[in-house]
Amino acid sequence: MPAYVKEAAKKDGVSVHEWLERRAAAYKPGQTGLLALDWWNGNRSVLVDTDLSGLLVGCTLLTKPEEIYRALLEATAFGTRKIVDAFHASGVAARELYACGGLPQKNRLLMQIYADVTNREIKIADSKQTPALGAAMFGAVAAGKAKGGYDSIVEAAQRMGRVREEAFKPIPENVAVYDKLYEEYTRLHDYFGRGGNDVMKRLKALKEQAAHESNPS
Repeated sequence: MPAYVKEAAKKDGVSVHEWLERRAAAYKPGQTGLLALDWWNGNRSVLVDTDLSGLLVGCTLLTKPEEIYRALLEATAFGTRKIVDAFHASGVAARELYACGGLPQKNRLLMQIYADVTNREIKIADSKQTPALGAAMFGAVAAGKAKGGYDSIVEAAQRMGRVREEAFKPIPENVAVYDKLYEEYTRLHDYFGRGGNDVMKRLKALKEQAAHESNPS
């Protein structure tokens, strides 16, 4: 991000993420003209390839930080849809999606994008500390009912787990646009991720070779 974003966020008394989210929310699906592959740390699902890297398509001299921010949010949602599709292709129906952790409660734009891209209602866990709550559930099971806990993780989850009343439902007109963008995402996903063009891996190999030659020790 350019320095003016940080300065503007500070002036407004919000975090950079909040500043970018507010402006990114003003765009309609497809309006940024951008599409990204969110492989900044490789791809863990479904390609399981750590040698892949990120990609951003559609940038111009007029591209704004909030547009890139939105494209990156959308890319994570497309990646999630790719995982859901993989479940369906394997005979496992994923009819409901639950978002956990603190981020779903902080970034409404992200949750609406997830709902629109997956065309599913996104339900939000009430706890911001989901891993800690899960650990507490297993602790309650370890203690057992006789000592004030529960005899199964299913019972513990039913008693200790909470879902917020508010949920994010897909907006039909947004779903239609994201279906088209997902088709383009899939083309990029398969081209760069399934051997159509291994340029990401070749670039990484050249980078490592140059680094080794610069510092052979």
